[in-house]
Amino acid sequence: MATLTPAPAVLTDTAAPGPAATGRGRVRKVRVWRGVVLAVAALYFLVPMLAAFVFTVNIPNVGFTLDAYARIFTVEGFTGSLLLSLGLAAATIVLVLVLLLPAMLAVRLSAPRLKPLLEVLCTLPLVVPPISFTAGIYMLLPWAQDVLAPTPFYQTVLAIQNQDFPVVLVLAYVVLALPFAYRSLDSALTAIDVRTLVEAARNCGASWPRVMLTVIVPNIRSGLAGASFLTLALVLGEYTVARLLGFLPFPVWIVMISGAQAQVSVAVSVFSLLLTWILLLVVSGAGVRKGSAT
Repeated sequence: MATLTPAPAVLTDTAAPGPAATGRGRVRKVRVWRGVVLAVAALYFLVPMLAAFVFTVNIPNVGFTLDAYARIFTVEGFTGSLLLSLGLAAATIVLVLVLLLPAMLAVRLSAPRLKPLLEVLCTLPLVVPPISFTAGIYMLLPWAQDVLAPTPFYQTVLAIQNQDFPVVLVLAYVVLALPFAYRSLDSALTAIDVRTLVEAARNCGASWPRVMLTVIVPNIRSGLAGASFLTLALVLGEYTVARLLGFLPFPVWIVMISGAQAQVSVAVSVFSLLLTWILLLVVSGAGVRKGSAT
């Protein structure tokens, strides 16, 4: 008759933490450091804004008043310069995306070996100082007028320098925005299988414009939103190019009125920062919502 061997007892190790516990500890540490970084960044940005706001609402011998903010919309040139900057931003965003996205798709699909060349060309504006870039434009425009005076292109050179809507600023902003837009679009295109999507759409009979608008664009909306986000921030904050070329968008107008109406100019700066943040949040939120829905 066989003997019965008792089953070995199951030992429970309660001393050493398991992988799950260790992972939770690491997550807590990451969250703590993330909170510290966000708090420091918030102080860095909010303290100067708070000081500027106090300067605009605290008038000596008067006390608290919002008169500086009430006078913003009545100051001469405010509406025109703000609308000009918003129009320049919209035109720059459209032109950057129209030029850059088809070029990046063509390189990925037809000439992958040219990708390093395209990347160098798009990031080249980062190594050129804006003051040198603007000086080159400043010297080129009079030369172009003299050379093209006998030709029909003379009127074109004059038209791009129109004070109501200076197209030359749009062209300059496109060059300055290329590095940021390229990185955003390149990340979005890398995250999807562009070749498979394009070949599938073409095999189904879709034309190239239809492939671009209904296949590629919906899949890279987050990248498009990022490129638009960065371009909008660049245009609304750019001062050097517009000032040296003699145009009056919103950033240049703020500096011009600062000498005569200090508190109003600071109030306009605070207002422009809030407006810029709202526009950036709208652009970023639209890209996230559309990307999630897709």
